[in-house]
Amino acid sequence: MKYHFNDIEAKWQEYWAEHQTFKAENKSDKPKFYVLDMFPYPSGAGLHVGHPLGYIASDIYARYKRHKGFNVLHPQGYDSFGLPAEQYAIQTGQHPSITTEANIKTYRRQLDQLGFSFDWSREVRTSDPKYYKWTQWVFIQLFESYYCNDADKAMPINELVDAFKAEGNARINAACDDDVEIFSANEWNAFSSEKKQEILLKYRLTYLAEAEVNWCPALGTVLANDEIVNGVSERGGHPVIRKKMTQWMMRISAFAERLLQGLETIDWPEPLKEIQRNWIGKSVGASVTFKIKEHDAVIDVFTTRPDTIFGASFMTLAPEHDLVNQITTPDQKAEVEAYVEATAKRSERDRMADVKTISGMFTGAYAEHPFTKEPIPIWIGDYVLAGYGTGAVMSVPCGDQRDYDFAKHFNIPIPNIFEGIDISEEAFADKDNTIIANSDFLNGLKYKEAVRKAIEELEKLGQGQGKINYRLRDAVFSRQRYWGEPFPVYYVNGLPQMIDEKHLPLTLPEVEKYLPTETGEPPLGNATHWAWDTKTNKVVSNELSHSASDTESINGVYPLELNTMPGWAGSSQYFNRYMDPHNSDEIFSQDAINYWQQVDLYIGGSEHATGHLLYSRFWQKFMFDKGLVPYDEFAKKLINQGMILGTSAFAYRLEGENKFLSKGLIGDKEVQPIHADVSFINSSDELDIEAFKKWRPEFKDAEFVLEDDVYKVGRDVEKMSKSKYNVVNPDQICEQYGADSLRLYEMFLGPLEQAKPWNTAGITGVHSFLKKLWKLYYDDNGLKISDTEPTKENLKTLHKTIKKVEEDIENFSFNTSVSTFMIAVNELTAQKCTTKQILEPLLVLVSPYAPHIAEELWAALGNQGSIATAPFPVFEETYLVESSKNYPISFNGKMRFTLELPLDMSKEDIEAAVLANEKTQEQLQGREPKKVIVVPGKIVNIVG
Repeated sequence: MKYHFNDIEAKWQEYWAEHQTFKAENKSDKPKFYVLDMFPYPSGAGLHVGHPLGYIASDIYARYKRHKGFNVLHPQGYDSFGLPAEQYAIQTGQHPSITTEANIKTYRRQLDQLGFSFDWSREVRTSDPKYYKWTQWVFIQLFESYYCNDADKAMPINELVDAFKAEGNARINAACDDDVEIFSANEWNAFSSEKKQEILLKYRLTYLAEAEVNWCPALGTVLANDEIVNGVSERGGHPVIRKKMTQWMMRISAFAERLLQGLETIDWPEPLKEIQRNWIGKSVGASVTFKIKEHDAVIDVFTTRPDTIFGASFMTLAPEHDLVNQITTPDQKAEVEAYVEATAKRSERDRMADVKTISGMFTGAYAEHPFTKEPIPIWIGDYVLAGYGTGAVMSVPCGDQRDYDFAKHFNIPIPNIFEGIDISEEAFADKDNTIIANSDFLNGLKYKEAVRKAIEELEKLGQGQGKINYRLRDAVFSRQRYWGEPFPVYYVNGLPQMIDEKHLPLTLPEVEKYLPTETGEPPLGNATHWAWDTKTNKVVSNELSHSASDTESINGVYPLELNTMPGWAGSSQYFNRYMDPHNSDEIFSQDAINYWQQVDLYIGGSEHATGHLLYSRFWQKFMFDKGLVPYDEFAKKLINQGMILGTSAFAYRLEGENKFLSKGLIGDKEVQPIHADVSFINSSDELDIEAFKKWRPEFKDAEFVLEDDVYKVGRDVEKMSKSKYNVVNPDQICEQYGADSLRLYEMFLGPLEQAKPWNTAGITGVHSFLKKLWKLYYDDNGLKISDTEPTKENLKTLHKTIKKVEEDIENFSFNTSVSTFMIAVNELTAQKCTTKQILEPLLVLVSPYAPHIAEELWAALGNQGSIATAPFPVFEETYLVESSKNYPISFNGKMRFTLELPLDMSKEDIEAAVLANEKTQEQLQGREPKKVIVVPGKIVNIVG
């Protein structure tokens, strides 16, 4: 009987779906285990073979845990709001929901055909109003909260209001905007309602502010830093500029220290933890205030080296700093404005990464040194970022290399404040070996003592104090696009009001166009019905509302927020919603959250380190403070799977000509490598020229210079991507080799965390293994399983396989398990093993990796139902302990035969047994041996 993998896989996928084999219950006597993948964005291209790598690994572990007796939650859903669907809507007019639904159908079909044990009854989609109702609900909770530094947790905003009523804000220690003014209880109680709302916005955990953002004019939206690559948008490669816009913000900075400390409590990859530590960027130092000559304004800076303050010979502001326009002198105005405009075209990441380019502009203004009172020139430079610290730097060129290079370039003085140090060639930054000089009261002091003294003197002047600073900035939470979660916000007199929770969800309106309006408003500005009636609590026609700047409403109808939430909003609590996804009364029940508690194993890419994985930790800590979740970290263990790389193909075009040279003819000629679709390339790296020409019409008349009558392409391993035309579709692999082969091969490629290149030819090896496994159970006459007792060799093979596979799965070393299976099948085949006592437990070992073939053979052995919950075989050490030894028996050093003897035989008994053996008698032919050498457990040598 042959191994008909396509039929087998379709049969068992249908069985699992019909019987809901992998549905998890929220109550069980079994211990719980929650395995989660980062849910996918359903793109139009569907899955390529690189995408399932993490899903296969998590599925193996989920299946293994079921075999080990756990109640396993292994859900899946879709991060279904996204820019690609909106861009397609802009181009075609098709509503993004239609595109998204079609893409989800493709994803679901592909995921099902790979045999994943997902609990689809818990599926969530971030674009489903029943789901984003709870995203909006969390937003409202954040709006109604502030961060109390004394309690070190989020607290209800009403408690802050009560404190203001009773004592004002002078003694309130809370996370807030820098420009909060001190007021008394009497003043607070006398403030207008609008004034109170404005003040509270400066404390709320989500608030409106004018912020520097990455604006992409072509896409008409703000982009997060991780959506920008090399200064252009990741989607479409469009230019991105920095500009100020009024945005919703998340006060994540209030949680900076907890986010930092929480990393010590979770089992996440150390490289990813380090990325988050650097992103949070804790620094200990001092804040220093510099007065500006001939201005009332001051410049606040944060420095980790207040001991070097006498070495400050200039100040540098970020070009976007609010003070630049105020202090720039008329003579410098044109040059400064030109420099600011040029800088706005560069992303923060580009500016941080570019350490070679030195640029800047003098504002014409001067600051006053706090101690010497000497004037210090104020410059702007793009190496200072508005989003880090205060956006201003006390530039000490003798102690900082970037300041040193800047000063050298612009001929700014470099005073030396370090005793015995030569700074003629470079700055000196070794604080541990610092002794301060030329610094008045700091002379002769070492680093730590000088820092303490400098802070003490600054505090006496009222121009500084010791401070802990974090690089982490509050997160922009607005996007100027249509396809995202609507904010549950309407505006009265320009101030935001929350829609009552009982009226959620606020759903997206229909719009005729998905582009920004002609006046530059976001796409929701195109909606004709996008105003909130506070009498009926319904969305009504815009014509009934007044503008956000109106002072009063005649009819109680107000404009709704036109921005939508960012991509990370829906992914910041989805892991908890899976625990109770159909609950319409609350985000999840306390019974559900207290049962599942947190994710036990989370698998996904490290590219989300400073996006989803940071924002989710922030939301979880907020939910913990609200008493809604039992843990303030959502995932105990995280594994970052590596990337499966594609093997790209390149055709080489001569520079400036419509001519392509075969790879071997390039030599020293200048050529432009152009990606060719890998489907046009055969196994000998030869290009189908006609297919290439049809595919790229601009090259339909191109000349191809051949070698040996063929065009040879170049090859390179790089990220598997549709844009590189090197993707391999899993549909084709499943059709040709089966899902079990694909699952095994992806694991066999190498360690889970490492990047590895895909080679379709390599899958034949694991496919051959599955056919060999099948033949252990079936031959041409049908099933060949017997009830015979297993041999010692059979038991040894089985139990060493149990031991290795269990160790491998627990250590996520899935690649070596595949090798172990191959060895086991080879050994059992050689042993001609047919016994059910061996071959039945072998199927349970194989099941997590190749579930379809395991199910089919399990059923063939007479078992009812699915193999999914069959107990995992128990390893028994005794079967690996050797009880006998096959001794080589030598005569005068030459081995003549072997003799199996018990390992616990004494030296004397071994000698007696060997001498009594008839084969020994034949060799000796009646002679007495001169000597018998016995090494127990190794050899016997008879000297005659």
